[in-house]
Amino acid sequence: MFSLIIDRWEANSRRPLNPNANTPPVLSAVRIILLLTVLATVPLAKPHPGLADAHSIAIGVALVVVTVCWVIWLRSRTNYAVMVTALSVMAVAGGTLAGLSPFSPAIAIACVVTSSAGVRLSTEASLTITATTVAAFLIAGFTVAAPAETLAGYPAALIGLWAFGLTRRAYVLRAEEAEEALEQARRAHAAENQASALAERARIAREIHDVLAHSLAAVSVNLQAAEGLLGELPADGRRPEVTQAMECIERAVAFTRDGMTETRRAITALREGADAADAAGPAAGPAPTRLVAELRRLADEHRADGDAAVDLELIGEPRAVGAEAALTAYRTAQEALTNARKHAPGEPVTVGLTFAPAALEVRVVNALPAADGAGPLAHTGGGYGLTGLRERAALAGGTLTAGPEDGQWSVHLRIPT
Repeated sequence: MFSLIIDRWEANSRRPLNPNANTPPVLSAVRIILLLTVLATVPLAKPHPGLADAHSIAIGVALVVVTVCWVIWLRSRTNYAVMVTALSVMAVAGGTLAGLSPFSPAIAIACVVTSSAGVRLSTEASLTITATTVAAFLIAGFTVAAPAETLAGYPAALIGLWAFGLTRRAYVLRAEEAEEALEQARRAHAAENQASALAERARIAREIHDVLAHSLAAVSVNLQAAEGLLGELPADGRRPEVTQAMECIERAVAFTRDGMTETRRAITALREGADAADAAGPAAGPAPTRLVAELRRLADEHRADGDAAVDLELIGEPRAVGAEAALTAYRTAQEALTNARKHAPGEPVTVGLTFAPAALEVRVVNALPAADGAGPLAHTGGGYGLTGLRERAALAGGTLTAGPEDGQWSVHLRIPT
């Protein structure tokens, strides 16, 4: 019978239910109190359990079996087979006990069995257990010549409680299905938002590439052509203005080349998320040596353009990081060096790049300028550099702090990796 119940449940039940998933602590306490009440009152009713005759022995055996199976049922929790076995044995023992002792609260055992089976099992499985309970009760009742009204009323009560259990089961299933549907809707909404954000990033990357990169390339080509035309003039016949124009063109070519490099870096960071989503896997980060090389080149440029010492300190073993994290680190160092040149010209600057076990850190430190030592560029710019860096750090999942620290001005970026 047990294997039949399990097979029928697996074939017909829409979904398994955790036996105690929706059982409040108060109901568990009531079940324990009910068992104790039955154990305390059944021995007081006539006939008493004992060894006086077969009737008394049967009541005692049924009471012991019910107690053991009740405890197993309360502790079964997620073990469905154990729960079914305990309910099935209680159906036989509880129905028999109620039939042998019809004038005691023993019928409560059978009522709990049928209602719990209706809640936790499929219709077919719970019907089998309910029919077993009713049959055991009627057989035992007829054996001891129980009153007719008892033989008719108790089975009706058991069937009614089974129907109540089915109603409760349908309610629980609907509630769980509603929760699952809500969770799926939330996930779908989050996935839709992420897809929209990735699509927007890809669109922006295309616009940057199509407009800015192409424009810079065209400007570079024209500047190089102009440089070539001017370079064809005889060196001995050049006017000083021509030489100065060639120098300006060379600088413009260098700036354009740097701008194209920065544009490619920005496009790489924008496309990294979209490409990773399309490939259903994480995008490969840039080689760690590239970020170190770019920061070293940046420090060399600032050292060559100004009169301040710029040192690059590398801490930890370099490793690959995402394009967005690398771009954020580079932009932070670039903005901090520019601010140091603007507000503390001539003061030494230290750029620290740390590959921590779980983070990438950039720290740029320079001496605080004197009260009257601000450079001529101190009031240039829009004043949103650090604000933009904080926003960029937040988008990359990191944090950026800037302010006085131990008599120096410190800009510290930390991005978890």
